[in-house]
Amino acid sequence: MAEVITMPRLSDTMTEGKVAKWHKKVGDKVKEGDILAEIETDKAVQDFESEVEGTLLYVGVEEGGAAAVDSVLAIIGNEGEDISGLTGGAAAPAAGTEEKKSEEQPKAETAAPAAAEVPAGVEVITMPRLSDTMTEGKVAKWHKNVGDTVKEGDLLAEIETDKAVQDFESEFNGVLLKQGVEEGGAAPVDSVLAIIGPAGTDVSAVGAPKAAASTEKPAEQKTEAKTEEKAAPAISSSSSDRVAISPLAKKMAQDKGVDINSVQGSGENGRIVKKDIENYQPAAKAPASAPAASAAPVAVSFVQGEDTETPNSQVRNVIAKRLSESKFSAPHYYLMVEINMDKAIEARKEINSLPDTKISFNDMIIKATAIALRKHPQVNSSWAGDKIIHRGNINIGVAVAIPDGLVVPVLKNTDQMTYTQISAAVKDMASRAKNKGLKANEMEGSTFSISNLGMFGIETFTSIINQPNSAILSVGAIIEKPIVKDGQIVVGNTMKLSLACDHRVVDGATGAQFLQTLRTYLESPLTLLL
Repeated sequence: MAEVITMPRLSDTMTEGKVAKWHKKVGDKVKEGDILAEIETDKAVQDFESEVEGTLLYVGVEEGGAAAVDSVLAIIGNEGEDISGLTGGAAAPAAGTEEKKSEEQPKAETAAPAAAEVPAGVEVITMPRLSDTMTEGKVAKWHKNVGDTVKEGDLLAEIETDKAVQDFESEFNGVLLKQGVEEGGAAPVDSVLAIIGPAGTDVSAVGAPKAAASTEKPAEQKTEAKTEEKAAPAISSSSSDRVAISPLAKKMAQDKGVDINSVQGSGENGRIVKKDIENYQPAAKAPASAPAASAAPVAVSFVQGEDTETPNSQVRNVIAKRLSESKFSAPHYYLMVEINMDKAIEARKEINSLPDTKISFNDMIIKATAIALRKHPQVNSSWAGDKIIHRGNINIGVAVAIPDGLVVPVLKNTDQMTYTQISAAVKDMASRAKNKGLKANEMEGSTFSISNLGMFGIETFTSIINQPNSAILSVGAIIEKPIVKDGQIVVGNTMKLSLACDHRVVDGATGAQFLQTLRTYLESPLTLLL
């Protein structure tokens, strides 16, 4: 019997999803676990696997199209099976809307002029909504210029929004007739991003109803002027653009320790592919050129008597907005404690003496924190206006610094993970975070957060709560200093922890008790086994 596959809810804030790519076509055999399609939502594109076996009989959303959550995405069943009843049910609402034709007619009439102005064969590409909080997107880089031939699947541009820069692929074939947003510029969601169609088509009138015709030409002249003025800066800043590389090639480069900035890509638009990494040979002058690559960001260096400006990235704007909301909406207070790490140091040495095992102090702190949250569920809760939500899972977010600011990948069910699992997950997520390769669901659902600046020698600091969490733990460096032990002054290793709490959820005594439990686990690591 045929199975109806609906658009999945891949994010707690998701209302619709976009099919970035179909991996199966109508008539193809599908096995359980096969990747059916790539669904774009919020901050990432996620693989969507089939849970049933059979033949793909129907596609409810075309590639590049969007649909509401729980609407029909696909139908899988036996080859030749009659599914007219299932597809007809999906189309039924359309018939019902005819009864309201007279009510909707005014809207149709107002939309008609805009539609009539789009010449045959021309496709208007709008700024996509790549995040639930996104109101505008910034074109970090154009991969196609006006006049270039574009094929379906070609990289059209890189769109910067929230915590990531995402590749935006063309869904159509044709010639790029117009760029609605200049490189480095921003535009609201659903505004004209680009226009693709047959070569030589006049698209000057497309989009005119949204803006006065008298301002259209001056706008184009300004765009040309800005392009000429910014031609040189665009070239100088290109070295800091995200490197175009396939996921497989990226993983191979990481495994081999290859600097992808020094690899010449042979794929579409200079994209680095598998064979480029396999055939990569370090140039003789690589050491001399490496500082030049890292020197690009240093272009904003100190110059006596000269003020410079750096436009905010979308990531930086979002960080500023969210941290301000957290700081000024949640009443923060801070608790600090000093931990004796002597036994933790000994335990780590013993663990790392095991074959193929290497964990960090940060891994130990994450594990101890997760177990401590079990005993203090109030700290693992969230404020929700008229109620407090006590989270059923312990998902710890680990703050990771990236060039544009900060992201917080999440370890799901951290309390059930081993030291080695935590270590591997943190390394993997931190690496992908710096390459902007994290998926949206990997940065959602945290119930508690940890920020560690100990590797920079910072002894103590306080953090801003990562909402909707109610607390965040700040971890300082392990310092060797004199301590009093059994009435004697001896050399010991101490570490300071600071807990920022939302007073609406976590009272002072509750936060203090949590830190006492965490101190016990770190000063006596064997207690984690009890």
